[in-house]
Amino acid sequence: MFHIEQMKESMRADVLSMVQEFYHSDAVCHPVETAVLERTFEAAVSEDPVLEGHVLMEGDRIVGFGYTTVYYACEVGGKCMMFEELFLKEETRGKGYGSRYFREIMEQHPDVLRFRLEVTRSNEAAVRLYERLGFTFLEYDQMVLDRGVEDSAK
Repeated sequence: MFHIEQMKESMRADVLSMVQEFYHSDAVCHPVETAVLERTFEAAVSEDPVLEGHVLMEGDRIVGFGYTTVYYACEVGGKCMMFEELFLKEETRGKGYGSRYFREIMEQHPDVLRFRLEVTRSNEAAVRLYERLGFTFLEYDQMVLDRGVEDSAK
């Protein structure tokens, strides 16, 4: 009944609705413009995606989405996958779909040496899931320098 599919343009309305719900939850600690969220979806369904988009399916119904990206990590001397986002509709939480998503994606990428994700500590259910899967907190802070939306769209 549960399975994962590649995200497709035809799923835009369903996915972006869940993206909006995700970005207005305790999983996210800062606002993100709708145009950025739409551009992210478009990147995930492009012909040569840097960002992979997945939908989590219960039968023929979309019940969640996830985004991943792979890059080289100098500190491990090989590929690293960042789980950028994972969202499940509330009525499907607690069914093991999140755990299955992580396991299946990891199995599909045997060449990846490290898996990373970000989590707000206040999202306690997510923290418990990630710790059960073997994730641990890194003990350093990240810093960012964002370019404006206008600059990054060029």
